[in-house]
Amino acid sequence: MRLRDLLDISELRLVLRSGTEALDRSIRWVYTTEIVESGRYLSGNELVLTGLMWHKGQEDPDGFVATLVDAAVSALGVGMAVHGQVPPDIVAACRRQGLPLIEIPADVSFGTVSEVVTRRLTAERAAGLATVLGRHRRLIASVAEGAGLDSVFTVTRQDLGRGCWVLSPTGRIVVGAQAGPELSKAQARSLAAEFLAAERLPHVVRMQAGAFTLLPINTRAGHRIASWFLVCEGELVESGEEIRETAYELAALAALERARLEEGRRVERRLVAELVELAARSDPAEVMARMRTCGLSPTVPYVAVSAAVSDVAHPAEVSCAVLEEVLGEGAIGTLGAEAVGLIPVPPDGAPVLVARLREAVGRLAPALTRERLTVGVSGPAQGPGGLGGMVDEARHTRRLAGLRPGRAQVVTSDEIHSHVLLLATVPEGVRRSFRERLLRPLYEYDAEHHSDLVHTLDAFLDCSGSWNRCAAELHVHVNTLRYRIRRIEELTGRDLGTLENRVDFFLALRAT
Repeated sequence: MRLRDLLDISELRLVLRSGTEALDRSIRWVYTTEIVESGRYLSGNELVLTGLMWHKGQEDPDGFVATLVDAAVSALGVGMAVHGQVPPDIVAACRRQGLPLIEIPADVSFGTVSEVVTRRLTAERAAGLATVLGRHRRLIASVAEGAGLDSVFTVTRQDLGRGCWVLSPTGRIVVGAQAGPELSKAQARSLAAEFLAAERLPHVVRMQAGAFTLLPINTRAGHRIASWFLVCEGELVESGEEIRETAYELAALAALERARLEEGRRVERRLVAELVELAARSDPAEVMARMRTCGLSPTVPYVAVSAAVSDVAHPAEVSCAVLEEVLGEGAIGTLGAEAVGLIPVPPDGAPVLVARLREAVGRLAPALTRERLTVGVSGPAQGPGGLGGMVDEARHTRRLAGLRPGRAQVVTSDEIHSHVLLLATVPEGVRRSFRERLLRPLYEYDAEHHSDLVHTLDAFLDCSGSWNRCAAELHVHVNTLRYRIRRIEELTGRDLGTLENRVDFFLALRAT
């Protein structure tokens, strides 16, 4: 019910004393009070009725009105039974603070006002419920008849007169591109960024093109980087109940569609996982057959992409959903909590694919708080013989991405020196044991004597064993450097004059 509808009720003979610019405010309920500090009992959109029995002329009317404004009431109705007129200071306070003020004749009781308004509200809600149920039946019927979500959104657009879209977390328009006014790519990406960073949902976004409300679309994966979301034109909190109910209905239907697609992808993911596991130990003929089953051509070059999301409830599902979103193509499966994709190299080369991947992952980063998204990309390979090595390379590269700072990292095999890739293949416990066994005497000596033998060793190896260059780098005399190296050799029992021992120390220093 709108404020203008209330004023049009002839039997009440209400007079508006202030607030002509707010006639479209909605009234949700009626509340009667003679308490000055009544804001704590209000929740918004009420018509507040008062006889001003508390008003003796000495009170602060601005404080009373401010309490109502802070509670977001729709209007203040003042009865004439006590004062015979609305006190001028009350009228002035309402005008200053923009609160609509209604004068209620002395012979019209608050009970009559409450009864009439409640009757109108009940009738409106019943009519709205019938409308919502009718629209709900039409939507369900459309889905049952096999209509896609685009058709459903088109029907909704015609009924509500406002656009609605389903977007992915990277800003891809999943549904609604043909069901209303066009949403530009820039707007879609801005809305996706708002969705990922919002503290809570629903969330209202105000842009130059107008206001939009973002609603969650619940999925089993749960995390926002793996979820769709619904965008509706306007602020739903200011809309009627039937519009809000329809928006939530659309979100529920989109969730069902997402669940249906996910169920279909489970078979594809399992086939890809079996292919990846077979690639390392089966003969090329069997691998080739499996590739064809997964829709992969043995004559096309591919790159492998590995992705993992840590600290989430369903890591395998979230990782797969993220990889499918940021890649948009290819065959994707799961290995434990990790997702692995086999992606055809585009005609303009693998670097273009990597650039697109980095951009998409970067857009997901704002939604990561304690979680981490790590992605590794292999070099190109072709045919069944190179598949196993390509997947291993991507997985090892992803582990290296986990060693870098930041919530979202993409690392390619081209970025990694050979010894780093080699270390990534060694289990963490073995790397730690190797490092401890070789360098512990130096760490203990440095801690006890406040010396710098570990740093000296690192600098000496970086200078390829050049005494003069290393001494200059450390700003010490060559004899001092010789003394330190000799002390390192005594503590570790290793001769730094041999290449074998230098390689061991070099790997130990980098085996973090």
